[in-house]
Amino acid sequence: MTRRRKFVLLVSCVIVLCSLLVIPLLPQPKPDVASAITKAIAFFEGSMEPDALLFLDVMHRRFEISAFADALQRYDQVLAEKSPDQAPIMRVFRRIADHENVFQDGDLDFVSWENDLLTIPALYCDRWGLSASYPESLVEAASRGGYLLTHALLAHIWIQENGCESPLSDQFFEFLYQANAGLINEDSVVSDLELEAAAFLQLAGQGNLVDDAFIERVLAVQKDDGGWLMSSDEPGESNWHPTVLGLLFLLHVEYPADSYPPMLAQ
Repeated sequence: MTRRRKFVLLVSCVIVLCSLLVIPLLPQPKPDVASAITKAIAFFEGSMEPDALLFLDVMHRRFEISAFADALQRYDQVLAEKSPDQAPIMRVFRRIADHENVFQDGDLDFVSWENDLLTIPALYCDRWGLSASYPESLVEAASRGGYLLTHALLAHIWIQENGCESPLSDQFFEFLYQANAGLINEDSVVSDLELEAAAFLQLAGQGNLVDDAFIERVLAVQKDDGGWLMSSDEPGESNWHPTVLGLLFLLHVEYPADSYPPMLAQ
């Protein structure tokens, strides 16, 4: 090999090596919110998960997502097939999608989960009013944190949308907003609880409390199938619960507005 060919070969190797070092440093395209929404909508194609369907109905009414136009019909189909011990709670929560919903005598006897015991009185407060002990229950739930804190916020949203008199002070509800925002950590892990806090803050008109960096993290951990994991740092398959929350959150991010149609069907 001549000296000239050796020189050319050396220069070529240097160029290739430099390109390998530079490529990772180039800015990578950021995930797109609209694309993430499209993928998440596709995740729920044909879904018959009843709790998800109620949220899909909310998204249809609030954002006119045509793919979810039949969410209530699908919900009723699932309801008709449920066993006698599963149908009652579904009949009770059906009011999210149908203001005139009527459930059967005895259905409330099947309500036992403490999150449901907190939110159902708010869901029907315009019919039943709120008990004298309810404000204390709301404060206790908020103080316990976690999913009880997020459901205390959901109850507050439903109380407002039903036009019921707020049982607590504005100072408490400001605490409620800030405490839910505090559930969203600054690390790279995105959890189901964080997505719930972010989505419910958007429903409450407090989306400004969610940092833009969280949006980037949500986009970064979306799975190829359009869904999200219960916790992004754990292996597993996409789950409907964080996915419906992630989609609800991103829809508010992509379509900001001063006001939206209510979450509860009117």
